Amino acid sequence: MKNSPLTPAELQADALLLLPAWVLLADGPQSDHAVVVSNGKFAAVGPADELVAQYPHLTPLSLPDKLVMPGFIDAHHHLTQSFGKALAFGEPSEIYRRIWVPLENCLDENLVYLSARLAALEALRGGFTTVCDAGTRASGDASTIASATQEVGVRCVLGLICNDLADDIDARARAAIVARAQRHLARWDGHALVHPSLAVSVPEAGSDGMLQAAAAMCADAGAVFQTHANEHLASVERSIVRRKMRPIEHLHHAGALGPQTLIAHATLVTPSELNLLARTGAAVSYNPVASSWKGNAVAPALQMAALGIRFGLGTDGTRSDAFRLVDAAETAQRFAFGLATGDSSCGAGELWLDRALRGGADALRLSARIGEIAQGKAADFLLVDLDVPEMRPSWDLTWELVRLANRSQIDAVFVAGKLRLWQGWPTDWDAHAFLREVDEVAREVVAQAPIQRVHVAPTLQPLTRTTLPTVE
Repeated sequence: MKNSPLTPAELQADALLLLPAWVLLADGPQSDHAVVVSNGKFAAVGPADELVAQYPHLTPLSLPDKLVMPGFIDAHHHLTQSFGKALAFGEPSEIYRRIWVPLENCLDENLVYLSARLAALEALRGGFTTVCDAGTRASGDASTIASATQEVGVRCVLGLICNDLADDIDARARAAIVARAQRHLARWDGHALVHPSLAVSVPEAGSDGMLQAAAAMCADAGAVFQTHANEHLASVERSIVRRKMRPIEHLHHAGALGPQTLIAHATLVTPSELNLLARTGAAVSYNPVASSWKGNAVAPALQMAALGIRFGLGTDGTRSDAFRLVDAAETAQRFAFGLATGDSSCGAGELWLDRALRGGADALRLSARIGEIAQGKAADFLLVDLDVPEMRPSWDLTWELVRLANRSQIDAVFVAGKLRLWQGWPTDWDAHAFLREVDEVAREVVAQAPIQRVHVAPTLQPLTRTTLPTVE
């Protein structure tokens, strides 16, 4: 058994027998367990002594003070908005109208690729092995985003927007959208790392026929139908004025609410809408950081859990840091609901880890493939260093992962059994050179995009090595 310091080369073998201090399983952290990785999947998970005896041809890799845990799942992302980032900070809600749509409309195919690649790298660095992209408004084919995510190595649920309520659209144009959606679902069906999805940006952007058709196509394909609903007061009020229904009620009326439906945000929900979600089996992406940065409310995730509503956790493209996301998920519930009711647990660490892992897989209809360390599932996992001051002494590893862990502890990120990052950086391509390229192109596209900001910073020039202030 090898006990010397681990190297990336050892983690790139065709088959691995890992003996960490802890393995995070569906029923909690387990010690004295081993994991066998082969052909991109978990070949075996169980007591260490048994697996060492069962696999004598594999050299056990001893990983003292390490945790093997499933990769986190980002249930809601916008991969082609990564050039914007701080441009949206401090801005009023519905920033998509003034920042994201203008920015994405200025992205050509190469810029879409670079933006998605940057977002995918950020996601892996933050511990996410799967990201669900809600679809881009940039022109071109979604395959450009798929190429970027595959090259970086993150698993991607790839959304294709099917909005059909443009002013000049006719029946032929609507038929073309449906045909394009069908091709998208067929093209990526069964792909190793890309899982197709259809989306309507918000219910008001789709006709009732398109909402129903997109949802039905996803139901038949085993895919998810995505939409943003009940996120901001303005959008809820527009729906009430135009349709005499709230957005989630509108989705139900159109026949687009079901187990295939993934609703981003759902922060402003009535009791009757919660009942609709529970009865139809629709899923929600609870995005706590988005609420704190630009939202009007916090989704009642604890109540959703109590009602049996399916939900995962999403970043909404805010920051790709999984440990900070689970902390924010618990903290937001405490501030919004727990303090007023004297709920000192707010779901405890177990709920938020579960929703960030198995809950996300369920919301994306990928439970058969990802979300936990179990035999036969895809080997999407993290190697986390527990030999740090933040984790000592350890009394309750689950709570500690939610409140104390951080991404600097992630030694390695694996997707489909392949080492994608070692200590935060790829081992097979020059990410630093890529970031320098991003600096150049982002400067240009932001300068030309008709972005409207309420709070204008003194400069929109990104800091680089040449513009950082010197200290004498």
